Amino acid sequence: MILLDYIVNLSIFSLLVSIPLVIRSFINHRPIKQVRLWAGIYGGIVSVILVMLSIQEQGYSYDIRYAPVILIYTFLGPVAGIITGAFALIARLFTSGQWYPAITGWMISMTGFIIIHMYTKHLTYVKRCLAIFGTYVVAYVLTVLSFHILIDNPLFHLEYLLFVLLGVIFGGLLIESYVKLYRLNSRLTDMYKLVEASESKYRLIAENTSDLIIVMDKEHAISYFSPSHEYVLGYEYCEIENYKLCKFIHPDDVRMFKQTISEMFVSENSQSIEFRLGHKAGHWIVFESRCMPVKGENQLIQSIVIISRDISERRKAEEFLLQSEKLSIVGELAAGVAHEIRNPLTTVKGFVQLYKAENSSIVYNDLLLSELERIETITSELLSLGKPQAVQMNRLNLKDLIENTLELLSPQAHMNAIQLKLYVEKSEFYITGEKNQLKQVFLNVLKNAIESMADGGEIYINILKRNEGECIISFQDQGVGIPEEILPRLGEPFYTLKEKGTGLGLMICHKIIKQHHGSITFQSKMNEGTLVEIKLPLTR
Repeated sequence: MILLDYIVNLSIFSLLVSIPLVIRSFINHRPIKQVRLWAGIYGGIVSVILVMLSIQEQGYSYDIRYAPVILIYTFLGPVAGIITGAFALIARLFTSGQWYPAITGWMISMTGFIIIHMYTKHLTYVKRCLAIFGTYVVAYVLTVLSFHILIDNPLFHLEYLLFVLLGVIFGGLLIESYVKLYRLNSRLTDMYKLVEASESKYRLIAENTSDLIIVMDKEHAISYFSPSHEYVLGYEYCEIENYKLCKFIHPDDVRMFKQTISEMFVSENSQSIEFRLGHKAGHWIVFESRCMPVKGENQLIQSIVIISRDISERRKAEEFLLQSEKLSIVGELAAGVAHEIRNPLTTVKGFVQLYKAENSSIVYNDLLLSELERIETITSELLSLGKPQAVQMNRLNLKDLIENTLELLSPQAHMNAIQLKLYVEKSEFYITGEKNQLKQVFLNVLKNAIESMADGGEIYINILKRNEGECIISFQDQGVGIPEEILPRLGEPFYTLKEKGTGLGLMICHKIIKQHHGSITFQSKMNEGTLVEIKLPLTR
């Protein structure tokens, strides 16, 4: 019967210990104010319940009310322990007799607990709990011997002490498990917050960078791509999520790309490559990419992280710098050559003119003078290209300047059955520039248009505003046109489609327009004509 009482007491005690721990695990783990006070009161209530379940033996009551007292002392200290012990003593005095042994045992136990707690603060909970339980055993033995309680039945006392020990063990295991789980949960929560913060930081970077970030496996399938693909390449998520990267790479770059990626899976070394990716609109964009292999759990390369940056503008800048260096070298060379040619040329031309005056009957005089004048024109162009001119910028009316240029070319256009048609928006077009230089550009463009129209036709000249503070002068002819592959080379020195041209005319035009902070572009189709657009900044 006593064994059944033990089991019931231990079961109820374990349940009462578990209830606050379970409730606490389901609520927010914020610190509870005056936790020792409330824990002491709850422990006292548990002690009262255990006293009510006490075992009666020859006029004495036995229970495990000291189990919660020992546990409270161990985990929360003397304040909470005394509160629990007070509840236990009062309940014991109200439910049974034999007050003196109960009060004496309580006082000895509490005094011993306080002393032991002071000397065991640095120990772990398990060692402290065993020390306090040992103190209780000493206090219990002293009380039994002092009041001669069932001295003839030592087995009963041993069973009772084991009964209390089991209560302490069960309760201690439950509390210690909760404490460890709480600490583990706190660490996991902190780690989760760190991971979440780190992930948020990397997501912020990935979602706001203009670089393309791709994670690709050995089969070139994309497992991740950054949102920047949407505004850099124009594709939405659903359009590329199930495709391999090679589908978007330029056909000429696919072989090189595949070979590089395959080598990385073997060598495990990161590499830099350049390839072109297709924009949704149809054009190609050049990217410089850093490819980094990532190992998996088996220490083998599992995927490749590719970070790509659009270098189209950089390529244009490099080409521009290369062209500028080329122009600078050509200019210096041209100036030197022109200077050396011009001196003897003047002498030759003078003697030819003198010889013509004395021998007017010779038919080759005019031809010689014509060719000498053409050589002189070329040297003048070379000098203007190589030697910087002092430019006086003034406020000009662009409409008047164009009309004046058209008047100069009207006779030549009329002789070639060409009509010059001018259209100007109803607005004022004032620019800052050098009149003669700009006129030279317009004359050069119009002459090229006239020479390309052997069968006559119409040339349309439009002056209009495109953006605020900028105007566009367009020249549209109906000539033979220019092959598309040649358009990028227009303006290079000594590159021309004319039989007797030098290629310096457009080169000088580029230089003049650049000095005026503008730009000149060409569009052409074979047998349909050429469109030349010159953009210049407006002034107030």
